[in-house]
Amino acid sequence: MSLATSYLFLGVAVFLGVTSNSFAKSAEGFTLLFPSIITAITIVLCMYALSLVMKNIPMGITYASFAGLTIIATVIVGVVKYNQIPNVYSLIGLLFIVVGVLMVNLLGGK
Repeated sequence: MSLATSYLFLGVAVFLGVTSNSFAKSAEGFTLLFPSIITAITIVLCMYALSLVMKNIPMGITYASFAGLTIIATVIVGVVKYNQIPNVYSLIGLLFIVVGVLMVNLLGGK
């Protein structure tokens, strides 16, 4: 698998992670069947995608990138779907996450 394909799978993992987070909220403590099933399926597929990424990208860089991007995307879903507007301190913290992900990927090396 090429490096480009690994980053494609990282994107898939982020998408699946955000999907599982969104459905976990909708599952209301796993009391609703459909959102609970979607949460379980997407988290398993997410971990599978991450395992493929780790064949070419070091584990620490993979997970730092995955976690940071998933956090940012989940916040965006929270704003759009649940009207959860972050305050200024949250936005500053999210900016630090973006800077950290960029540093890990662009300056971290292999």
